[in-house]
Amino acid sequence: MAEAMARRVPDRVPVMCQMSIGHMLLQTGFPPSEFWFSAEIFAEGLLRLREIYEFDGILVSLHGHPPGWTRQVLSIDRDKTGETVRWKNGDRTVFPADDLPLHIPARATPRPDIATLDPDSLPDRIGFIPVSQGLEFRFDPDRLYDAVDIVRARAGEDFSVHGEITSPFDYFLNLVGFQEGFLALVDMPDRSKEILGRFSEGLARLARGLAGRGIDALKISSPFAGAGFISPGCYREFVVPFEARIAAAAREQGVFPYTHTCGAVHDRLELMAEAGVAGIECLDPPPLGTVELADAKRRVGDRLFLKGNLDPVHVLLRGTEADVEREACRCLEAGKPGGGYILSTACSAAPHTPRRNLQVLARAAEEWGRWVPA
Repeated sequence: MAEAMARRVPDRVPVMCQMSIGHMLLQTGFPPSEFWFSAEIFAEGLLRLREIYEFDGILVSLHGHPPGWTRQVLSIDRDKTGETVRWKNGDRTVFPADDLPLHIPARATPRPDIATLDPDSLPDRIGFIPVSQGLEFRFDPDRLYDAVDIVRARAGEDFSVHGEITSPFDYFLNLVGFQEGFLALVDMPDRSKEILGRFSEGLARLARGLAGRGIDALKISSPFAGAGFISPGCYREFVVPFEARIAAAAREQGVFPYTHTCGAVHDRLELMAEAGVAGIECLDPPPLGTVELADAKRRVGDRLFLKGNLDPVHVLLRGTEADVEREACRCLEAGKPGGGYILSTACSAAPHTPRRNLQVLARAAEEWGRWVPA
């Protein structure tokens, strides 16, 4: 993995996929709320999944789990579809057995007015991860790197361990709302940049902390920065300079930063490189996205390692093992020359992806991804 991320030629192409929370839950069988809130169970699940799929790396996407979370619980109702947690403060969280949680607060919190928001009023330390539909995963400051520490200790030096930070652009949209946020890029660009700058300061600090725990790479998750949301011009103005601060913080400590953006990104590959990252994932192929791996390799492969491009829906979820093998060989043929490629799903493995399909990838890399005979 280290050789591939340094754009050198390893003995074989490494394999490491991102998996949806739903897929992790279905494959490990852990109760959803415990998988979400317990560092020990979450880390155990990641380690089991790495073994099941023979991946060369592990992505630790959550950290800072609250150890006393059960003390805040009023009740937990369980059935075959998942769990519903009722909290003592009146909130409710639905944890499906195969998807991200849905949080329903007892009282709605109004979003701040971006026109009057003082960026300096935002905390200078990041205390949460924006997740989905009103859910924020709040860190315990005393256990900020808990799952990372567990995985790093148990993985030893045998496997690459990656941390994850969400892009300042996502924090901005989470704060003010999607509609208001996208409009503000046009109507209030300077105020938007001030808010993005404030978030990037806190996230760069968090990146340094994660890098100091012995991770090998840091993923910067930026799913709403593709062509379906913002133009290349907006990407250059509102994403590149702020993700660059996080990338620089990781590189300061010898950690490889890479950016994760879904969907149509063929029109901004060079811009993504301008942020100073070492690599790019997802590289979604048509019809999910617009990236042809050979084209990406030609355009930015001399500057960035590339990870992904295997269709997680039409091939991994809906295809046969033969389909997966054929697509894996296509990716290896395009990505392998000169090194700097990691075989992976484009975006996350969908919840109901058959285990046997995902297991094909390690076998394909072993058979067709080698430079040095086994």
